[in-house]
Amino acid sequence: MNDFAPLAQALLVMDVQKAGVTGDRAVPSAAGLLERTADLIARARSGAALVVHLQNDGAPGSGDEPHTPGWALHLPVEAGPAEVVIRKTRDDGFAGTSLGDLLTGAGVESLAVCGVMSEMCVQATARTAVALGYRVVLPYDAHATQDIPAAPGISAAVPAAVVSRVAAWAISGDAEVTVAAADVSFAAPPHPPRT
Repeated sequence: MNDFAPLAQALLVMDVQKAGVTGDRAVPSAAGLLERTADLIARARSGAALVVHLQNDGAPGSGDEPHTPGWALHLPVEAGPAEVVIRKTRDDGFAGTSLGDLLTGAGVESLAVCGVMSEMCVQATARTAVALGYRVVLPYDAHATQDIPAAPGISAAVPAAVVSRVAAWAISGDAEVTVAAADVSFAAPPHPPRT
């Protein structure tokens, strides 16, 4: 039994970029995801938690290729010491970025992770956070992905909701994944963030 209360000192918003949440390539139920993510951000700000928007720099020709319309963050950022954007080139938001140093410098011990894609960037970043000793909450209704198409001779199509659930379940022994986004509370980290 996990004794973690869903209180976070930081919110990691994974890849909520126009390519993944708008248009015909948007994740299913993108509107609900955006509403819950915006609410998490607003409550994190109100609670003086650190808010980190991770922005993926996709390959040339991809929907999230840097400086294309799909690459832009969909939700507004209130840039400042307690709200930053960190660009990344890998699924894991800690790999090759300043995320670890930022969290350590602020004394963050607990964090919430939301965004897209569940089985890729969300899971990879949450898994590394757990491995680094952070207490992690991954609200079940605040991350999303695409359906997996059928693979003839292997499996039928897998609905996005199932993919998201499996991605969270794979780390559920180490992270709180049974709470709704609305149940997550926020508090300030012990030290002012150094950006």
